[in-house]
Formats: sequence, C-alpha cells, structure tokens
Amino acid sequence: MSVITIVLIVIVAFLAGMEGILDEFQFHQPLVACTLIGLVSGHLTEGIILGGSLQMIALGWANVGAAVAPDAALASVASAIIMVLGLQGGSTDTTTAISTSIAVAVPLSVAGLFLTMICRTIAIPMVHFMDACAEKGDMRGIEMWQILAICLQGVRIAIPALALCIIPAESVTNILNAMPEWLSGGMTVGGGMVAAVGYAMVINMMATGETWPFFALGFALAAISELTLIALGTIGVVLALVYLGLKDSAGSNGGGSGGSGDPLGDILNDY
Repeated sequence: MSVITIVLIVIVAFLAGMEGILDEFQFHQPLVACTLIGLVSGHLTEGIILGGSLQMIALGWANVGAAVAPDAALASVASAIIMVLGLQGGSTDTTTAISTSIAVAVPLSVAGLFLTMICRTIAIPMVHFMDACAEKGDMRGIEMWQILAICLQGVRIAIPALALCIIPAESVTNILNAMPEWLSGGMTVGGGMVAAVGYAMVINMMATGETWPFFALGFALAAISELTLIALGTIGVVLALVYLGLKDSAGSNGGGSGGSGDPLGDILNDY
C-alpha cells in the first residue's frame, strides 16, 4: 500500500470518526466510509459491496437514551482496510475477503465503544476549560476547545486505521487463505445472519399496524425476478405517495365522516 493511499485512508478515517459525533455529512456510515476507502485504494466496487452489506447491519444502530450504539465508524473503516489488504496481497477470492470483513465488523464495532469511552472521559476536562473560558467571555477559547474535542473523535478512528495500514498485505492474505473451508463458510453464513438481525432491529422500531401490509407486500414483490431494485424502489415511492395522499384526505374529511385519519386502519376496521 503506497504512502499516498495510506494518507488518504487516514483522512477518511479521521472524517468518519468526527462524523460519528457530528452526524453532518454521514462519513461514518458504512456505505459512505467503505466506498471512500475503496475509491482511494483502487477497489471501488468491492468497497461499495462491503459498505452496502454493512449498512444493512447498521440500520438498527441508534443511540437511545443512555444506551450507546456500536461504533459504526470503526467497524466500517477497519473492515474496509482489512478487505483492501486481503485483495492487494494477491487474494483472488473477492468473496472471501468481503465475507471475512463483514464477519469482523461487529466485534470491531463493540471494541469501538471502548475507544469512545476513553475519548469522552478525556473530553470531560475540556468541558471545564470551556466553562472557564465562558466565565471570561472568551468565545474563541470555547471554539478552540470544542474543535479539539471533535478532532479527538477523529483521532480515535485514524490511529487504528493507520495501524492496520502498516500491516503487510501479504500477512492478511495468508491469514485469509489459511482459514479452513468450514470457518470461511461459517463466517459467510454468519455475516448474512447479522444483516438479517439489522433488518429485524429496524422492523422492531417501525412495526405498527399500518406498516405491516407494506412489509408483506414487499416480500411478495421481491419474489418477482423480473423486477430490479430500481423498479422495487419506484413501487415503494409510489405506494408511499398514495398512502400519504389517502391519509391527508382522510384527515381533512375526518370531522364529517368520523374517520381516524388512518386510511388502512379504517378499511381494516370495516371488516
């Protein structure tokens, strides 16, 4: 891996770490981070495939109250680097490199929580420094400490990314090739199951009486092999627009007709 490639990967990792807190440009999302690392390393297609697979897992990752979600930034960056090292080391089995990267993403995301805890602990004195600057009316001091705290989150991902880039690509390839068939196959199956768990977490948050019919309809449409992803997406957008139009119509006429404002619910209640 060339020096320029390593520098670009570290920059992407730094931005992903900051975005894990800022949520402004979504660089920490697997689809974005893996795609960017694939782009700067010359493996764009593989990066998109890995990012899309990991994004399905991370769909249900969200900070709720005091519960902190797994670290999507570290999982995305580290798994993408491992995939790139495996491919650059001479491994021709792209499927194995991607499957292995997906399998290690979840342990890496849990390990990222430990790094997050360290960074947030270090940031506590920075808050007191900002309080002291506020008492003095030093707005520039407040801004500087805030920028340092955000950069600390970027360094949290950049340092592990740099450490992974230093590992010889041949070593990663030898490890991948040395895995027995039962282990590589199991990791492939496990990666698919983890993606299903990600879907299940999203469904658990969104499941309501009015969304289950669309969920069942999606399974029926997905079984039609002639429909592409673009066609399925178009059908979904059209159904959403029709539903919103019916809901607005029912809501505006709800006073006279006694409707609930939920067109699907009113139809189901009639039966």
